[in-house]
Amino acid sequence: MKGSTPDSLMQYAGYAVQLAVGLGLAVWAGIWADRKIAIGIPVLSWLLPLVVLIGMLIKVVKDTSKK
Repeated sequence: MKGSTPDSLMQYAGYAVQLAVGLGLAVWAGIWADRKIAIGIPVLSWLLPLVVLIGMLIKVVKDTSKK
């Protein structure tokens, strides 16, 4: 990464941690919710992490794009 500063590297590390924690919580919440509704298909276990992933990608693009 040409021209990277320690601050920008820490910003990207923060995004990575947010993404990992967000996906972990979304998977856990999806599994928990799927067990509660008991429909037999793990819909929320797939849907919640997908929503978190899309939301985080939009956030990263907005935060890192030139203004």
